[in-house]
Amino acid sequence: MILEIILGITTLTLSYTSFNLFKKVERLEDWIEDYSQRIVDAENTLNQLDSEGKFESDDEIGVIFDGIKNTIKDLSTINNKDI
Repeated sequence: MILEIILGITTLTLSYTSFNLFKKVERLEDWIEDYSQRIVDAENTLNQLDSEGKFESDDEIGVIFDGIKNTIKDLSTINNKDI
């Protein structure tokens, strides 16, 4: 009798913790997918902004623009490795 009660409580506890962890993993996966899409959108926006090459050719703005572009490329590379 006591063994059945202990097993029942253990089963309920493990079920709750498994369900709770499952919900957290699902939420993190959704966040990662959203973040990945934002990186792709930012890269596309930068490419559209500099379609004529005016930002890269300017000395002061070009350095900052290159830095932003390189950072987004690094994030895209990391993102593609994980998928």
